[in-house]
Amino acid sequence: MGILGWSTMLELTVTVAVICGLGLIVAIVIETFRRRLNHNHLEAHPIFEDPNSLKQVECPYIYDPAEKYISLIIPAYNEELRLPAALDETMNYLQERAGKDNSFSYEVIVVDDGSSDGTKRVAFDFVRKYKVDNVRVVLLGKNQGKGEAIRKGMLHSRGKLLLMLDADGATKVDDMEKLEKQILAVAEMKPDEDVADIPIVAFGSRAHLEKKALATRKWYRNFLMKGFHVVVLLAAGPGVRDTQCGFKMFTRAAARKLFTNIRLKRWCFDVELVYLSKYFGIPIIEISVTWSEIPGSKVSPLSIVNMVWEMGLMSMGYRAGIWKIHKTRES
Repeated sequence: MGILGWSTMLELTVTVAVICGLGLIVAIVIETFRRRLNHNHLEAHPIFEDPNSLKQVECPYIYDPAEKYISLIIPAYNEELRLPAALDETMNYLQERAGKDNSFSYEVIVVDDGSSDGTKRVAFDFVRKYKVDNVRVVLLGKNQGKGEAIRKGMLHSRGKLLLMLDADGATKVDDMEKLEKQILAVAEMKPDEDVADIPIVAFGSRAHLEKKALATRKWYRNFLMKGFHVVVLLAAGPGVRDTQCGFKMFTRAAARKLFTNIRLKRWCFDVELVYLSKYFGIPIIEISVTWSEIPGSKVSPLSIVNMVWEMGLMSMGYRAGIWKIHKTRES
């Protein structure tokens, strides 16, 4: 191929790259505008179903006063096999703690994110066993993403404290005491206020396990992980070493500010939580938790692509002023 041929190829490559880049920018702008009111459709209250009495139970909203000490929100998508063990461990811990402390009240909310397996059946089996006051199920109908599932559960929970945790049981449920103690310690600085009314966030972290993970993961997974951390740093800023751990606790006031605003529906919603926490000045406490690799992970290379896409949307949405952050009633 002569010089003219190489020149033509180079021009064609540059042209294709420019067209693709412009197309991506246009797509991001369009999707960003489409999601500017993405949080509004959640204002309607869903209805919980009691499988024992077959009666409908109207659920509360995040602006209602707390009725429980803590709510545990578990997003579940095709978790028929892993959910039973995780729920057994969770309920055993909660019942044991409630038996020792009469002031400790709880609820577990399983959000079925459009599962096509027996996840719904498994979840309702636990409602039948432990009653609808302690275990509730929210059905999303179709798969909308982990972020959307957690948001739905958070907005319709009853706890002073709200904990999100994964359905695979990768983090032991009793580690919630680590997060709880740190939140209560910060809340003690305002002795005249109830912990539910003080915006505080505690993130479980696996950062202390990073060296071991680097040594055991494939090189390309480490490359993707490092690249993702750089993108997170650019999108949400420094301060949190592990944004993606699925074990996070919020006071009711913090959840009210954050989950009435987030727009990202899938894996990257954690990064948006960091961004919004910084915007509202909500203190973020990062605490090391026990974590185990559980077979059956839903994360794939496509998930990484989706994360980068959503962070592009988030950066465009907030920095261009397309996504307005709404102050809550007490803000």
